[in-house]
Amino acid sequence: MNGQEYVDLIINQVIRRNSNETEFIHAVQEVLHSLIPYFNKNTHLIEHGILERIVEPERMISFRVAWVDDASKVQVNRGFRVQFNSALGPYKGGLRFHPSVNQSIIKFLGFEQVFKNALTTLPLGGGKGGSDFDPKGKTNGEVMRFCQSFMAELNRHIGADIDVPAGDIGVGNREIGYLYGYYKRIRDVHTQGVLTGKGLNYGGSFVRTQATGYGLIYFVENMLKDIDSSFDSKRVIVSGSGNVSIYAIEKAQQLGANVIACSDSNGYIVDEDGIKLEIVKEIKEVRRGRISEYVNEVPSAKYYENSSDIWSVKCEIALPCATQSELDLIGAELLVKNGCKIVAEGANMPTTADAVLYLQKNNVGFGPGKAANAGGVATSGLEMSQNSLRLNWTFEEVDEKLKNIMNRIYFAAKSTAIEYNDPNNLVLGANIAGFEKVASAMIAQGII
Repeated sequence: MNGQEYVDLIINQVIRRNSNETEFIHAVQEVLHSLIPYFNKNTHLIEHGILERIVEPERMISFRVAWVDDASKVQVNRGFRVQFNSALGPYKGGLRFHPSVNQSIIKFLGFEQVFKNALTTLPLGGGKGGSDFDPKGKTNGEVMRFCQSFMAELNRHIGADIDVPAGDIGVGNREIGYLYGYYKRIRDVHTQGVLTGKGLNYGGSFVRTQATGYGLIYFVENMLKDIDSSFDSKRVIVSGSGNVSIYAIEKAQQLGANVIACSDSNGYIVDEDGIKLEIVKEIKEVRRGRISEYVNEVPSAKYYENSSDIWSVKCEIALPCATQSELDLIGAELLVKNGCKIVAEGANMPTTADAVLYLQKNNVGFGPGKAANAGGVATSGLEMSQNSLRLNWTFEEVDEKLKNIMNRIYFAAKSTAIEYNDPNNLVLGANIAGFEKVASAMIAQGII
């Protein structure tokens, strides 16, 4: 059996067993297709059944989350936690609170997390969790009651050396605080390492808030260096206006870029003079408002409905940082037409498979999410280290460690792509580099 036959066999098996889980199937296909040259080169590893095992989560947990809203009405949501692979260490991955959350999305995110965490070189397995609860429009009291109910079940399955959740879409400092507080109360322990993304005054780390966005920019900086370029004066567009987007904009501006557009789920803004980040932070982080409010503060800026049209804005660097599948083939064609040279993913799989292929065929440098947005989990790992040591590193110390990790991730992806004779294919490089590390640990630990 060669690599192609082995991969096809496993993909067909995944489709048969998970026929209604579209997002998960797509994630598996994206990774496994990249592994064909790896198994052609290492056919002796097929007998270990690595792919058969790696596409099946070690544990999939689902549970009811009942809570009472401010009108004293009982609400019921679904909660999930997938503990996908622990070959490299305790399960690690965020919690997502969003109406779109279902088992397929949690499994897709957990599967991606396994390889992302491996790329950081930190001892972390892969997991993910969340709920179809929507914190938007909810009062602090409602969010607190939901988080407490969610943690009442989740606490049975997590621990500093077992499974360490963090934040994701819909789960920020407020939610992490409520989750940690309730865990501490019902377990009666001060295990700060059980959650990451905590506040600085109770075990959090400097740079954790900025980490995914900053890390994305550090990764793209390496991509630019490879073509003898830099961020200086480059036109950049960033989809989204949440945590990742805001801090990607911040770091890109610090490096001299002209970030001219960002978005939310309703639409997008274009400010040719450069996005005024403090206004965006006020709207999104303080007022929890809509990005359309930006033009009230900056009349020279323009607001457009339909956030997917942001890819029509002329740029040299595009950073999809909102959600999965937001950049499709039509968007990719617009980016190529308008001269975009680099696309790097700040969100998890925000670019559809056909869009990725189109960008690559048109010589657009493409940074896949499992490598480019690994800064968040990398800094979560650094937060875990600080919790274990009972100390705090300075902002500068953590930022330097983050930058070094992102440099190593880029080098691993690039050098692996070169090894497999496809030097510009960072998707292939990242997938093989991450998989190889997990696979070697699984083989060493036997069939478990």
